[in-house]
Amino acid sequence: MEQTTILQMHEVNKTFDKVKALDNVEFELKSNEILGLLGGNGAGKTTLMNVLYGLYKMDSGSIILNGKPITIPSPKDAIAHGIGMVHQHFLQINNYTVLDNIILGTSVSRPWTADRKKEKAAIEELCKRFGLEIDLDAYIETLPLGVRQKVEILKALYRGVNILILDEPTTNLIPQEVDALFETLKIMVKEGLSIVFITHKLREVLHICDRISVLREGKNVVSLTRKDATDEMLVRAMVGEGMDLQKSVIFSESSKRVVTTKKETVLQLENVSLVNADKINVLSDISFEIGAGEILGVAGVAGNGQRDLAEVVMGIQTATSGTIKFLNEDITHSSTKENISRGFVYIPEDRLADGFLHKASVAYNLILGYHNLPPYSNKGIVNWKNVNAASREMIKKFTIKTTGPDDAGGNLSGGNIQRVMIARAFSQSSKLMVAHNPTRGLDIPSMDFVYKNIFEHAETGMATLLLSEDLDELLLISNRIAVMYRGKIVGILPREKFDKYAIGRMMSGYDQESK
Repeated sequence: MEQTTILQMHEVNKTFDKVKALDNVEFELKSNEILGLLGGNGAGKTTLMNVLYGLYKMDSGSIILNGKPITIPSPKDAIAHGIGMVHQHFLQINNYTVLDNIILGTSVSRPWTADRKKEKAAIEELCKRFGLEIDLDAYIETLPLGVRQKVEILKALYRGVNILILDEPTTNLIPQEVDALFETLKIMVKEGLSIVFITHKLREVLHICDRISVLREGKNVVSLTRKDATDEMLVRAMVGEGMDLQKSVIFSESSKRVVTTKKETVLQLENVSLVNADKINVLSDISFEIGAGEILGVAGVAGNGQRDLAEVVMGIQTATSGTIKFLNEDITHSSTKENISRGFVYIPEDRLADGFLHKASVAYNLILGYHNLPPYSNKGIVNWKNVNAASREMIKKFTIKTTGPDDAGGNLSGGNIQRVMIARAFSQSSKLMVAHNPTRGLDIPSMDFVYKNIFEHAETGMATLLLSEDLDELLLISNRIAVMYRGKIVGILPREKFDKYAIGRMMSGYDQESK
């Protein structure tokens, strides 16, 4: 199929306050192609596409569509030009049907009645044409994430777009849903659409994309066809020359986690259940144990009880029933403060709401939770000399971008707040780490640094409960993986039985519902 250039963006610049998000970026999209827009967190990928979709106004630059210069001041204008975007976080009304969500904001044939037969027929034809099986009468709140994503794609198709931007479309999908999405994209390209596929995952762009463009720190690095691309070439483009790939956990086979032989049980849960304030059973009969030096990964689609599990272990919430033991001591009713004094460390899921004080200094945030323990405190009096010395060391070791220990925490970017969480956890002498999405918002070298620290602490006997929505992360570094579905552990797999599709079925509840 002959391809022509249909879209160009020239010398695009965008600055937020003092941060240069886009620096003279060039972008080109061809007809009937899937273009992978690759880069680490903060590379400028989504910002560039938000400019194209009219969500951001560029400071300078130009957009050429089908040979003609255009301006796109709003998403409405983008759609009028045939450009649609599916965001990472879906814009949907949960108590509306699929049909209602798709047609919302468009003209309908019979506005004064509830008759939507014409619209429904048109959408059913789109479903058939693009292989998107979906019940148009189902309510959004009843649907899994993979189906909800189809709704967003149908929204764009129904509005007649020719260019579709997908922002990190596989983030919350199980492997089977990823495969189904890729098949849909292939059909869409055959039907004449062009796709921009924003991602930070190398395997995905090498599997599905025709061409790949890489951004780093808001600048173009390389653009090439898939057949000309290699793993190492793309990694170098994303992270630069400062990372030793041979010594990395992510890219070196020899560095991957081996099964621990240490047998001492550090943490044990027996039939732990939790009923929340709304009388909903959010955890049901959770049982597992973690040995010294072991990394137990917890997989599951977001919202299946992972946060409640982490908080029950840490003592933030108290189990309604069951028993939690730490080194054979019953800690079921222990407080968070007591658990921290035992050697627990915690990286919470929500870095902006939990475990971080925006108005406090970076130094205070780096010791938060440990501020009443030596060497930071003596009989309730904070030793600021020790705090500042330790903070400077952590800022340097964990490359936290800040003006210094006295800088306000609220001045840090999201990625640097995550680095504070990581630094605080790894700087303690710990026996148990509870880490929830610890690498979210971090670039590849920083992710690799976190994995190496987990391994190093595991060698000292630290047990790790790793809750992550990134299945690739769990497969990479876990000794075993427990799968959660609707507040239950539906299976625990040892490393030698890891299978992403089997885990995907468990995450979706298929194995449970088929029994």
